[in-house]
Amino acid sequence: MPELPVLDHDAVLAAVSATEAVERVREGLLRFHAGEWAMPPKVYLESPPFGDFRAMPARGSGLALVKWVTSFPGNRDRGLPTVTGVICLSDASNGEPLMLLDARSVTALRTGAVAVVAARALAPQGARTVGIIGCGLHGAWTARCMAQAGYGPGVCFDVDRGVAEALAEELSWSVGSRREALGCEVVSCVTPGSQVVVDAGDLRPGMHLNMLGADGPGKAEASIAAVLSCALFCDEWEQTSHGGELTGAVAAGLITRERVTELGAVLAGQASGRPGPAAVTLFDSTGLAIQDLAVAAAALEAWRGGAVQAQTVTL
Repeated sequence: MPELPVLDHDAVLAAVSATEAVERVREGLLRFHAGEWAMPPKVYLESPPFGDFRAMPARGSGLALVKWVTSFPGNRDRGLPTVTGVICLSDASNGEPLMLLDARSVTALRTGAVAVVAARALAPQGARTVGIIGCGLHGAWTARCMAQAGYGPGVCFDVDRGVAEALAEELSWSVGSRREALGCEVVSCVTPGSQVVVDAGDLRPGMHLNMLGADGPGKAEASIAAVLSCALFCDEWEQTSHGGELTGAVAAGLITRERVTELGAVLAGQASGRPGPAAVTLFDSTGLAIQDLAVAAAALEAWRGGAVQAQTVTL
């Protein structure tokens, strides 16, 4: 087998800009909605009490991938990343491996990118102020993608004030309380999902919520009461209903499929977005392998075009 290119964390971020990631993720959602891209369900392998592993496959546009990625919330206290992993990108016509990519950077980019795609589709026209709740790797890239897309100024909140201060300084935004972040027009929650950060009393007419942190069973960043008060959207119903922000309300029989609209349908013009200017819209993203595929494909193209250098391995 010939040498296989490997893109590490920094190489992925050099290969794919925030702007490119937004456009690629939007295109991926549209292709998935149209049935052109395929994505089997995400597989969880628990590693109690530490966290879990996830295997995420997808196929589209002549490529296929599997992402082997983790979520170990306690790693932060150990000085280790919460999310680690690797993506194997292959040729869908013959199965040949084409590239290995760092999963942390791809995940961070597509998380931030989908926040922009959802805000453009669901937030009130003219909304610009941004609240970031949770300023770790994924929160930081959400803020960077939002800023690159023209949103801001923003308010950064994190239980680790130093992390919030660093992000705010980078973007010339401000550090604030959770409530101040929730006072913005577009609010993105990017916490581990171990506790509620948005309750019904925090909602205001016209706000848009990107719920990006609760990506597995038993996690939630919004209370059930808050969820029930919103117009609901998600990246993909099957994944959301059993391991996302809406899972608690679904399990309690309070929300059915008919009440939740997939973002791809809105982007394709086949479903309505924001019901009205006073509505509170909530987008629940559990993170899709087709979003990873969209970013990984862009990274492969950048490497093939000579825009970025790669390490190599021979299998």
